[in-house]
Amino acid sequence: MTALFAQLLNGLDKGAAYALIALGLTLVFGTLGVVNFAHGALFMLGAFCAVTFRYLLTIEVVTTDPTQLSPWGQPLQVRTPIIQDWLGDWGAVIVDYSVPLSVLLAIPVMAAIGIAMERGLIRHFYKRTHAEQILVTFGLAIVIGEVVKTFYGPNPYPQPIPSDLRGTADIGAWFGLAPHILTYPIWRLVYLLFSLGVIGGVFAFLRFTTFGMVVRAGMADREAVGFLGIDIDRRFTIVFGLAAAVAGVAGAMYTPLLPPNYNMGMDFLVISFVVVVVGGMGSLPGAVLAGFLLGILQSFASMTEVKTLIPGIDQVIIYLAAVAVLLLRPRGLLGRRGVMES
Repeated sequence: MTALFAQLLNGLDKGAAYALIALGLTLVFGTLGVVNFAHGALFMLGAFCAVTFRYLLTIEVVTTDPTQLSPWGQPLQVRTPIIQDWLGDWGAVIVDYSVPLSVLLAIPVMAAIGIAMERGLIRHFYKRTHAEQILVTFGLAIVIGEVVKTFYGPNPYPQPIPSDLRGTADIGAWFGLAPHILTYPIWRLVYLLFSLGVIGGVFAFLRFTTFGMVVRAGMADREAVGFLGIDIDRRFTIVFGLAAAVAGVAGAMYTPLLPPNYNMGMDFLVISFVVVVVGGMGSLPGAVLAGFLLGILQSFASMTEVKTLIPGIDQVIIYLAAVAVLLLRPRGLLGRRGVMES
């Protein structure tokens, strides 16, 4: 039972990343009708926001310490991160928590990138076919990846977990079980809780704010909202920026689990599109539900006992599940009637 519960947590952790990326994809498709194959690149750019933020924090100032001498009697050089030199112990804490603090950089940067992407390129393909949208956004994803490779190189950039959040949590003790019978990495729990918070925030924004209600109305009937004198295009541009920010913060917080490189967006892109299709194109609850369900399914399929019985099942289980769902329910789990149905 403890092994099964641990796999359930692993699945929720994977599903959280899938759900966050799929949520942004679904926002874009539901509002603009655009199939955005560059969304995985936005996840990758968010991860590199964390890399850049830590680089800026760890720029060093070099001083000499006359109390420490080299074997030749020369004062030794002391290298200290500049923010630690300015703020002392508080600077050291900021450097230690660079990954979660990088979210403060990722939100405005990724929102600006998303808005620029929509205004500069995506809006010219609203009335084009989905095939053309896929081609142009996939090409954009390749260009973004190559630009990142040019500036950061091909190698991954491992990002450290804050020292207070390293190690494992004794989850079994929380439920009255014997100590250390069920433990789980603390940072993975943090990422799961963070993802749930972001998902809840997006749904609350769309449900309880006037802006969100107009956007949901526009998703249902764009022309009717336009007849009311509302500039729905401007609001949809902001939604594109919101979707980019969601993907960006998901990537920034994921960096301690998967060191970012220029190709990481492609690794998540295919899976996230499978999640969107399984959940139902344009359905936000469907994207979240499918993300967590497929994450859990992949986690259980990766168990040694399962892989011994069916070798390689962990690599294809998501696609098999997608085929099964689409055969039985072509519009997806929570998709609207008529979407992807004949």
